[in-house]
Amino acid sequence: MAHHRTTTDVLIVGAGPVGLSAAAELRRHGVHCRLVDRLPARLPYAKAVGIQPRTLELWDRMGLVRSVLEAAVPLRGQLVYVDGRERDRIELTMPPEVPYGFAALPQYETERLLEEYVARRGTVIERGTELLSFTQDRDGVTARLRTASGADEELRVPYLIGCDGAHSVVRKTLGLSFEGGAFQEAYMLGDVVAEWDLPHAYGVRSSRGAADGSADVLVCIPLPGEGRYRMSMKLPPELAGSPDVGAGAGDGVAHGLQSGGGPGLADLQDVVDRLAPRPARLSGLRWSSVFRISHRIVDRYGRGRVFVAGDAAHIHPPTGAQGMNTGVQDACNLAWKLALVVRGGAGPELLGTYDAERRPVGEEVVGRTVRHAVRGIEADPEDRRTLLLREAQLLVGYRGGPLSGAPYGPEDAPQPGDRAPDCAGLTTPVAAFPLRLLDVLRDRPGHVVLLYGSDGRALADAAAAARTVGGLASVAVLAGGAAGANGDGGADGPVDPSLPVYRDAAGEFARLYLPDGATGFLVRPDGQLGARFPLAGTAAALSGCLRALSVRPDTPLRDPVVP
Repeated sequence: MAHHRTTTDVLIVGAGPVGLSAAAELRRHGVHCRLVDRLPARLPYAKAVGIQPRTLELWDRMGLVRSVLEAAVPLRGQLVYVDGRERDRIELTMPPEVPYGFAALPQYETERLLEEYVARRGTVIERGTELLSFTQDRDGVTARLRTASGADEELRVPYLIGCDGAHSVVRKTLGLSFEGGAFQEAYMLGDVVAEWDLPHAYGVRSSRGAADGSADVLVCIPLPGEGRYRMSMKLPPELAGSPDVGAGAGDGVAHGLQSGGGPGLADLQDVVDRLAPRPARLSGLRWSSVFRISHRIVDRYGRGRVFVAGDAAHIHPPTGAQGMNTGVQDACNLAWKLALVVRGGAGPELLGTYDAERRPVGEEVVGRTVRHAVRGIEADPEDRRTLLLREAQLLVGYRGGPLSGAPYGPEDAPQPGDRAPDCAGLTTPVAAFPLRLLDVLRDRPGHVVLLYGSDGRALADAAAAARTVGGLASVAVLAGGAAGANGDGGADGPVDPSLPVYRDAAGEFARLYLPDGATGFLVRPDGQLGARFPLAGTAAALSGCLRALSVRPDTPLRDPVVP
């Protein structure tokens, strides 16, 4: 017998990296959530492995990145071989102002770190709990769950997020279309140790042509542990018909790991013997599986009070490690908006911008990964630097979107909708070492107003104007010019001593942001620029941003409350 109760603000279905990221961001903003997953335990599979620099920036602002850096291994590049000869060596080198490089970490480790993060903030995964059905009305969502004990529970919540993967119950119940196609080939994965003479910090892509003109490909991504890789390759024809290897989910979406048995170590060794550019002996098989690849995207990222994110919204080839990282950005984009609405700081109209901002990103990722899977990265004619920045997800932006203010300043400067670049060389009168902009933004859950200039009086006036507008999280001053003699961080004139003041000692902020004189910047909770404006117009610019956010003008400016 089901019982009905309302105990939380948001129900999240699916406790993979995307659902956990949504929970982490909601808890960081002080919003209560329940996180359920039908599986009884975390799966020990290295499904999603690559972690992009942009994801690390998001986790830095959350206060999670140190744990990830301690567990991950660097991914310095990729070695490309064709018919046994090295064809290309792609160095994954970021510009010096980007704080993080590419990393590799098995999905089960990513989930463990996120699970520990949300647990410290009061949310524990309810494992073995399945979403059976839900309905919604204008006031909320009624969800029916089956718990690990077998009991049915009826839960009333304001909002529901489906992070339940390619075979999403939430997506199907909403009736969202999931158009696309599938690759005919099946593939096999293995988590193994390879003894060979290739450098471990590099991925390997090795292909050999067949007599019919086709090519067979081996892809190896380094994992933590000496000589350990996640290897993927086409499923040989002799295994494709085996009843013990791979079975679909039965819903017409042929994507992800298949149920049934996986290939053995000897099966993987046979393919490696044929495709590897160097002699290699495999050992230490942890797990293996057969998987299939589809490319699909929903027609909308939500309806009413229910939303989808990650694989529930978009699936595509694993080329470039875009899937999990795109899903994490989905979760962060939606979570800060939900938090603002739940806490009464904005109207529900704000939630419509989730689809408006994120679905175009999903469409681009699906299209690009399909092109790269079929024709390689050469399918895009971009220069190597631009290509790497795109793969790192540092070029994701929302210019011209519903929350992006009008452009201001030089055309080549970061504009509203763009990623807010990190920078080094910020100093304070007390710290004996320089800081990064990420240090300033870390653990500030809401919007942050950055005020740049050298006139202390103008900075103080702009800060006062920002405080009177309300609805934002905090204000920080970035002073240009020489260091002040009175501990003012370099501003010429007095600045409110209650405000944090950082001096752009190395000129890095000015170089990257190209301020047009005294300039203000609004940084969103997801690290994108929300506005850029002349310092003298701070009040008007921020009022315009609040209107776009549907933020109520009587919401007071306050320091963030970190749960």
